[in-house]
Amino acid sequence: MPGIARKILICAAIDGLIIQPLSTKGQRPFQPVRIRYGDSSISAVPRDQIPDASGPDSSFEAFGIIGLITVSRLSYLITITRRQQVAQIFGFPVYVVTGVAITPCNTKQEADESIRRTANLLKKQTPNEENENSDSSDEEIDSTHTPIDEVEDAVTEEDKSRPDSSRSSVAEDVMRRRGSYGRFAQRWFSKSGWTMDQRRSLGLSISAAGSPTAPEAPNGPAISKIPLDEDMSSQNPVSALLPKLLRTMQVFFGSSRSFYFSYDLDITRSTAQQAWIPNPDAPLHAQVDSQFFWNRHILDKFMATGQDSISLPLMQGFVGQRTFVVDSDPPQMDEYASESVELADMSASGSLQASPPSGRVRDQDDLRPSERKCLITLVSRRSTQRAGLRYLRRGINEDGFTANMVETEQIISDPTWEQTSPIHSFVQIRGSIPLFFTQSAYSLKPVPVIQHSPETNYRACKRHFERLLSHYQSLQIVNLVEKRGVEEPIGTQYETTVARLNGELGERHQIPFEWFDFHHACRGMKFENVSQLLIKLKSKLEGLGGTTQVDGRITQRQAGVLRTNCMDCLDRTNVCQSSFAKHMLDMQLKEDGIDMSAQLDQETRWFNTLWADNGDAVSKQYASTAAMKGDYTRTRKRDYRGALNDLGLSLARFYSGMVNDYFSQAAMDFLLGNVTEKVFDEFESNMMTKDPAVSIAKMRQGAVELCQKRVVADVNEEVHGGWVLISPNMADVVKSWSMEEVVLLLTDAALYLCRFDWDLDKVSSFERVHLANVTHIKFGTYITSTVAPAHMDEMKNVGFVISYQPGKSNIKRTNTRTLSTKGYIAPNSASQEEAKTQAGFASFFSPKSKSPAIRKLAFKAPYMDSSTAVSGAGGVQQTELQQVVTICAEVDRLALEAQLRKEGEDEKSLMEKGEIISLQEAKKNTGLLEQLGHSIKRLVWA
Repeated sequence: MPGIARKILICAAIDGLIIQPLSTKGQRPFQPVRIRYGDSSISAVPRDQIPDASGPDSSFEAFGIIGLITVSRLSYLITITRRQQVAQIFGFPVYVVTGVAITPCNTKQEADESIRRTANLLKKQTPNEENENSDSSDEEIDSTHTPIDEVEDAVTEEDKSRPDSSRSSVAEDVMRRRGSYGRFAQRWFSKSGWTMDQRRSLGLSISAAGSPTAPEAPNGPAISKIPLDEDMSSQNPVSALLPKLLRTMQVFFGSSRSFYFSYDLDITRSTAQQAWIPNPDAPLHAQVDSQFFWNRHILDKFMATGQDSISLPLMQGFVGQRTFVVDSDPPQMDEYASESVELADMSASGSLQASPPSGRVRDQDDLRPSERKCLITLVSRRSTQRAGLRYLRRGINEDGFTANMVETEQIISDPTWEQTSPIHSFVQIRGSIPLFFTQSAYSLKPVPVIQHSPETNYRACKRHFERLLSHYQSLQIVNLVEKRGVEEPIGTQYETTVARLNGELGERHQIPFEWFDFHHACRGMKFENVSQLLIKLKSKLEGLGGTTQVDGRITQRQAGVLRTNCMDCLDRTNVCQSSFAKHMLDMQLKEDGIDMSAQLDQETRWFNTLWADNGDAVSKQYASTAAMKGDYTRTRKRDYRGALNDLGLSLARFYSGMVNDYFSQAAMDFLLGNVTEKVFDEFESNMMTKDPAVSIAKMRQGAVELCQKRVVADVNEEVHGGWVLISPNMADVVKSWSMEEVVLLLTDAALYLCRFDWDLDKVSSFERVHLANVTHIKFGTYITSTVAPAHMDEMKNVGFVISYQPGKSNIKRTNTRTLSTKGYIAPNSASQEEAKTQAGFASFFSPKSKSPAIRKLAFKAPYMDSSTAVSGAGGVQQTELQQVVTICAEVDRLALEAQLRKEGEDEKSLMEKGEIISLQEAKKNTGLLEQLGHSIKRLVWA
């Protein structure tokens, strides 16, 4: 959008923050915005009513607004304070975010302090940083760019000055460049609370942790308002994880160097999707593809009130660019010998170097008449759908979106983007295997565990490919997983599912499936064998073709894309995608009269480096480390040093998966709007994250319906209700070391306790209790853990116990065909295998005794309010206590009816209110091991 300004000024005002434009070179400035404290809103006001900033440290310059977040009713404005231009696309500059400021918007005291600190920090930046962040949008971009694979917070000043060619050692990749989140161990906050330095570094008030009452704002004519939370009083408790969240946002948006933007160009759409001609009538945020709009949720308050000029969309992924020289009439072999000495001499003097490590190319005056410069641009766009980190987001969701979905576009153009010169584009995609599966983060070679039934997997996979076909028209699947070993079962089911889908699709929409066992074909570090795959797909690749644009018109459109995957869609995928891209580059340049096979320089270091940087960027965003096999991508060679480097990266990924990813995933889900801020309370309680794409309510309802079909054999029994509750995984106890989610069915004749395999959607076992045998129902406080405040809330931790007499009318059966004993585990629960072990210990240490005359079934209500719950859906939601009382009353009514029919006695309620496990008892019985385990998790993860 050409009318957007380049800088904004953020300053402290009497009644809030003012976002004031700094008009540059005659362009239309930003719309001024004021954040008011008194009426808890953000208001746009006329420029002449903005008070002037006073004092040298009362303001700082920002290059754009990322968004506004609110946690614990405290709001923070995120702005771009540092950037680096990495490319020019169609003549428009593209930047990567290298630094952000997080400014509290709750009180003037906190805002003033944060602004002063930010202003002082920006003044202390080095000369290199100043040049890097200067407003150079109207200057022609240099043909060389430093690869953006460094993490700013993990690099010393000495390391920043090193040339690109020096950054490839094992020690640097593993110890210094292990990823965006690799230094969280240095940022843990002490248990004593927020220290003065910590609060000051975050721009918070030193005097108080809460937000004091805000001063009233003066009256003023507001043009538009952006509502914030209505009540920002200090009575609302501040989340203990707020400092960690703010630090995570600094790393995520700033020093990760993974977010890109342009003021004038929509970088989220490929050449085939648009004519790349900016539309001045539409705001930029309305032009971009929402699938790649990463700050849409936190910009919502600005966009909803028409603040279009400051609603700057960010894209996560990679943007890189290199210039190279081609010769339409290269010297013949006999000429090459005579020119080689001259080339060597000129290269040594720096005057001629076709593709040096730094990427510099010769000046126009040094080119032969038949030579010309070309520009290669690589853009990777990471999808916001099912976005997340490696082992926490795998496979597919119910809507057909897969994890680590990335669209990569390679553009070949003239360096000046002349419209008369052909512009070639080639797009390919990667994404996780479109099936439901999980892998453990606690193994270097985890086994994929396929979830749910084949029918459920097929429905989700079908939605996925229908969406891709509608978007890209045609597909070619390239599956790189192993045909043997732990990866074979999921690869086979993937192939079977696609074959079934092809049986339903017409001939025009068939999806070819190519299974290439990368590890087997390239064993012994012979990665050059990827050429075997390229030979197989050559005709298909050339048939799909690319997109060509001349004079602003698309003369040829790409007919489809290759969808490549391995298990992580990182290392093997990047090697193969770079091979496909190189073939298409050769083919497209051949259409322009350039034969790359006849060029003097066949190393194409510029191409390899660019694709290696792309692989590192995508890998860091998903696995928190650089990509493996990067040495081959850069040099097309592989030796023992590369293998050692990959081993180090594997260990770094293992560390990050166990230590950093859980909280980072929760923060990412929050920033994308997939969950509410309650996710941090849940994380603090359980030290785990949930997948917001999994509808827990829908999943539970499906389990209830399936159990009803499987276990209620008598058609004459009328089902009165079904619920998913939490129960001990051992019989006849009210507490076990682990708890699991079970299904409770109630008919007019019996109770059914169904233990469910949540992975395979099967009933593992069930126990039937005749209602006539029920003797007592007790409901009340049911606390099973005291390691977190949420676990000790007596209003939320409630349940009931049903006592009954064993008899012949009661039945207990186990499904021996269940293939897995591991299922969906409720918070603070373990697998059924652990339950068997516990039962064995219990029977070993307890004396032999006869079966008790009275047995018990214990149930605890799951938390009704969660970070993924949709407010207002389905009417007023019951509380945990209301759900328990409702279930107990219904069981009591039906049990009395059954007993009256049997014995003819007078009606007498079986219900009694009382504590199942009181808070005092729970504190006394909480084991040292449980406390220690949670303390260690909290120390490491929170």
